[in-house]
Amino acid sequence: MAADPSTAPVEPTAKPQSFKDPNFVHSGIGGAAAGKKNRTWKNLKQILTAERALPWQLNDPNYYNIDAPPSFKPTKKYSDISGLPANYTDPQSKLRFSTAEEFSYIRMLPADVVTGYLTLRKATCIVP
Repeated sequence: MAADPSTAPVEPTAKPQSFKDPNFVHSGIGGAAAGKKNRTWKNLKQILTAERALPWQLNDPNYYNIDAPPSFKPTKKYSDISGLPANYTDPQSKLRFSTAEEFSYIRMLPADVVTGYLTLRKATCIVP
């Protein structure tokens, strides 16, 4: 029995993909592909030791004393009850809150507890 060439399985020809450049050669810049050493990472202790050896002036900033100028952004306000970002302030007690449930809870608090919350926040306007 001879094999008929018309019934033989036909192998699909490899069609080049349109998004790949057949003439592309990897440049091998950096990394293990180029045969270069991989980057070694330093921990904070190694960085601080290396910085101590450098000729720093006394007033130069470093990791030990970062004197940053004050921020131009307004300070974030957090709820005195839950600690979530607070968009609202109770006009009676001056406590900050984020939800309606917290507002109703604040309104039920006695004056000494409200004063305690305000002193925890270091608020200057303590309501008697």
